[in-house]
Amino acid sequence: RQHLDLGAEGEDRAAAWYSEKGYTVLARNWRCADGELDLVVCKDGIVVFCEVKTRATDRWGLPAEAVNHTKQRRLRHLAVLFMQANRVRSRELRFDVASVLPSSVTVIEAAF
Repeated sequence: RQHLDLGAEGEDRAAAWYSEKGYTVLARNWRCADGELDLVVCKDGIVVFCEVKTRATDRWGLPAEAVNHTKQRRLRHLAVLFMQANRVRSRELRFDVASVLPSSVTVIEAAF
């Protein structure tokens, strides 16, 4: 339960980061049979799919380091499914990673 609370808090903080920068949140925790997207936002016609990684400490590395090639491939697939399911049309997509620690939110734009 504590792990889920930490993750939800990280997603709240990442969503707030995007909102402060003028993005519109399109979806949070969007789910389908193939998986889940943490955060989908949009600004100036760019649809951004953000994977949020939250950790209580950086003892074992930065949270963003957990987004490996397998996870990236899965997120790309989920993005296509999201676009189809929600009839979202955009010429420009971006994949970000939000690395959330207790004292910071770092968003790596165009991470992959």
